[in-house]
Amino acid sequence: MDSADVIVIGGGTGGYSTALRAAALGLEVVLVERDKVGGTCLHRGCIPSKAMLHAAELVDGMAEARERWGVKATLDAVDWSALVATRDDIVARNHRGVQAHLAHAGVRVLAGTARLTGPRSVRVTGPGTGTGGPGGSGVPDVSARRGLVLATGSRPRTLPGLDPDGRRVVTSDDALFAPGLPASVLVLGGGAIGVEYASFHRSLGAEVTLVEAADRIVPLEDADVSRHLTRGLKKRGIDVRAGSRLLDAEVLGDGVRACLRTARGETLTVEAERLLVAVGREPVTDGLDVGAAGLATDARGFVVPGDWDRLETAVPGVHVVGDLLPPPSLGLAHASFEEGLLVAETLAGVPSAPVDYAVVPRVTYSSPQTAAVGLSEAEARARGYEVETNTLPLTAVAKGMVHGQGGMVKVVGEAGGRVLGVHLVGPHVSEMIAESRLIVGWEAEPSDVARHVHPHPTLSEAVGEAFLTLAGRGLHQQ
Repeated sequence: MDSADVIVIGGGTGGYSTALRAAALGLEVVLVERDKVGGTCLHRGCIPSKAMLHAAELVDGMAEARERWGVKATLDAVDWSALVATRDDIVARNHRGVQAHLAHAGVRVLAGTARLTGPRSVRVTGPGTGTGGPGGSGVPDVSARRGLVLATGSRPRTLPGLDPDGRRVVTSDDALFAPGLPASVLVLGGGAIGVEYASFHRSLGAEVTLVEAADRIVPLEDADVSRHLTRGLKKRGIDVRAGSRLLDAEVLGDGVRACLRTARGETLTVEAERLLVAVGREPVTDGLDVGAAGLATDARGFVVPGDWDRLETAVPGVHVVGDLLPPPSLGLAHASFEEGLLVAETLAGVPSAPVDYAVVPRVTYSSPQTAAVGLSEAEARARGYEVETNTLPLTAVAKGMVHGQGGMVKVVGEAGGRVLGVHLVGPHVSEMIAESRLIVGWEAEPSDVARHVHPHPTLSEAVGEAFLTLAGRGLHQQ
């Protein structure tokens, strides 16, 4: 049996970050991946979707140039094949980059499917194993001297009776790869993924209906974020149906017909060329045989750590990262990077702080965007804090007027104390949230933040102004 210090099963963001950091700390690492290193995020999720959303932003910018700024530009058409080619080139270059990083670090990548044969041993079957071929060791059985890391990721959840076909009924994994641009889309699920896909399709001209069973879209965010986002999406012509549920759906020859129960208790029939199911994701452990390592999944399919500070299961030396973790892990790529660093450092015997999920930023890359970190106002009150809030429209600063898309900054703080949460809606707020992560994570008070000078004119001034007001030094807000 071959051996290594660490075996990582799954080459997505959590898996390859674990492998790279462990190798950098001098450990011998084997990474097993049955598809492509980079995982869902690189090949079907974060990267290709944000590439397409950038294209959508360019289309929106042309409309704004023409309608608001007097730039007499016209959009002849969207060349879908050219758009797809650019997206695929970006993904391919990133993929080659991950492969190069792993090779340079000395990580042995086995291409195949891993099955646990014990708490520290794995059998790998498929391409590259048992053959001595490229990417394989020639030995299908590998044992770990220090530890085993499970990073097998997740897949989209589906609904009973709605079997994705990649054309009429699609999930977030295959929505971007479906043929051509649909004229109309019904999106089931108003979380971040559903909102992003609704926004993208609307920018490229589709009629979009967005359905969310909860009483508001992005229901895990602050209520004011949901309100401002809903307003922005409706302004763009998206039919937002919060508090609505799917009763039935039928695939037709040229589309899908869905029957909904609306928030008012009425029955509504919606026909669309494509139905996109974005109702969440579920962990993947198919064929892994976690029981062979003495593990079990919970009722939802997650592998629950016995020690969250080390992300170690009840079986010593077996750790979990990424989407295989249950809440409070957030199923976000940037959280899985942090989890990978923690586990690698733990296995190398290097002190490492636990992941603080309370201060992991959350972003929705729609138009308008949302970004948040920390507690919502409702969460802060539920935890017994005496809460003080301040909300500032982005148009309170000059750059917000230039962009002309509305939006807001909301700060949630403990009365007379530290900042508990920051919530943003508007253009480019995904690029503004990192500052707020430091503010909340370091338990700063408004008076601490108010001393920091923000460049003028920028959208970030709105964040600074919100804290100036809370600190009693506001200039543009009464």
